Amino acid sequence: MTPPLTRDLINEGIRVNTILPGNFESPMMAGMPKRVQGSIAAMAPFPKRLGKAAEYAECALFLLGHDHMNGECVRPDDMIHMGRR
Repeated sequence: MTPPLTRDLINEGIRVNTILPGNFESPMMAGMPKRVQGSIAAMAPFPKRLGKAAEYAECALFLLGHDHMNGECVRPDDMIHMGRR
């Protein structure tokens, strides 16, 4: 949806960027057993850990503060991409 929304809103002066996060520490992840969390983190090529909320926030602040970024999809996901259904 990012490219069409970007095209639709560009004349309004609205930028559209998308963050596509991978496996992050979250309440849902915290509810999983530690061995499952460790297994998920071990699948990441580098770094072999779950993402942190502060890293997600840093990405969002970068996109908000960079006036020239528009129509971008940023993947803070340690190269773990979910497969298509």
